[in-house]
Amino acid sequence: MSTAPSSKLPPFDPRDPIGIDDLLGDEDLAIRDTVRVWAADRVLPHIAEWYENGELPGIRELARELGSLGALGMSLEGYGCAGATAVQYGLACLELEAADSGIRSLVSVQGSLAMYAIHRFGSEEQKRQWLPGMAAGEIIGCFGLTEPDHGSDPAGMRTHARRDGEDWVLSGRKMWITNGSVAGVAVVWAQTDESTAGSGIRGFVVPTDAPGFSAPEIRHKWSLRASVTSELILGDVRLPADAVLPGVTGLRGPLSCLSHARYGIVWGAMGAARSSFEAAVEYARTREQFGKPIGGFQLTQAKLADMAVELHKGILLAHHLGRRMDAGRLRPEQVSFGKLNNVREAIEICRTSRTILGANGISLEYPVMRHATNLESVLTYEGTVEMHQLVLGKALTGLDAFR
Repeated sequence: MSTAPSSKLPPFDPRDPIGIDDLLGDEDLAIRDTVRVWAADRVLPHIAEWYENGELPGIRELARELGSLGALGMSLEGYGCAGATAVQYGLACLELEAADSGIRSLVSVQGSLAMYAIHRFGSEEQKRQWLPGMAAGEIIGCFGLTEPDHGSDPAGMRTHARRDGEDWVLSGRKMWITNGSVAGVAVVWAQTDESTAGSGIRGFVVPTDAPGFSAPEIRHKWSLRASVTSELILGDVRLPADAVLPGVTGLRGPLSCLSHARYGIVWGAMGAARSSFEAAVEYARTREQFGKPIGGFQLTQAKLADMAVELHKGILLAHHLGRRMDAGRLRPEQVSFGKLNNVREAIEICRTSRTILGANGISLEYPVMRHATNLESVLTYEGTVEMHQLVLGKALTGLDAFR
C-alpha cells in the first residue's frame, strides 16, 4: 500500500490535529465562526467578573442577541426557529461552552428543553403563542422536572396537578432550574390522577406571571456561577385546560427532552475542554523554568499529547452522534455514551491543564479552574455518571440494574 508523498500533505494543524474540519461544509464553518466571534466579543471580556460575582447581568439582552444569531431552538423547524442541522447546533454548543458552561446552559435549557417540549408535544396554539418569542430571545423559558427530593428518579416527583372543573391546579416545588427567575414561561412536569406508576405525568406550559408561581434564585453556588439558577414554587397555580401539553403522557415526554439537551452537552463539554487545553498549550510555550519553556519538557508534552487525543476523540464522537441525529438514527443510549465519555474526559483535561499552569491554574486570569468547577455541575445534571453507566449497562446486558 502506498501513501502520498509528504510534500503533498496539508501542514499539521495543532488546533485540528486529525482534520475534523474536513467533515464540515461551508455553512457549518460559517455558523461555528459566527458563534465563536459573538462569544469572544460579548462573553469572554466579562466572564471572569461575572463568575467571581456569581451573576449573569444583562441576561435578557444576551438572550435577544442569541436569538438574533438563530441559536435559540436552533435545530427546530418553523415558528421563527433556524432549522439548523444537529451538527450545526452542536458546533454552536461547543463554542458557547468554550466561553462558559453557563452560557451554553442558557441556550440549551431555552432551546433543547423548554422550546423542544412545546415544539414536539405542544398544540398548534401553544406553538404559535410561545415559540416565535422564545426563538427571538424575547421570552426566556425554563424546564421544571428536578425536585428537592427527586433528581435521578423523576417518576417519584411530588409536584401534582389536579383537576378543578375545566382547570388544572398545580402545587409543588422544582429545584436547580436554569433560567427560572428570569423566565416568562416554564414547562413544568407534574403527577396527575390519570394513572399510576408515573404514567400519569403530564407537562404544563405555565406563564410565570400566573398567581401562585414564584422562582426565588439560588445563591451561594461554587459552580455555574455565571448562570441564573432558581427554585420553582407552585402554590396552587391555576391553569386553563389548554395549558397541558397534549402530545405526551408519562415520563417519555421529559426524558425525550433531556436526551435532546444531553446531545448538546456532548458537544459543549468539549468546548470547555478545548478552552482549558489551549490555555495549557499557550502557557507551556511561554512559561520558563530551568532555563527553557516548560513545554519543552517530556512530562509536559506527554500531558499535552494525552489531552489532545481525548479532546479530539470527544469532538469526533460528537460529530458522529450529530450525523446520526441528522439521519434520524440517534438512540438515547448513544447520547448517554457521549455524555458519559465527553464530560468525564473534559473534567480530566481541565484538571491536567491546571497542573501545567501550576498555581496560576486557580486564577480567574485563566479559564481553567472556572471550566473545571462548571463541569462538576455538567457531570451531574441531565443524568449523573452512575445513571448513564446503568443506561449503557442495561443496553449491553439486557438486564435492568436501576432497581
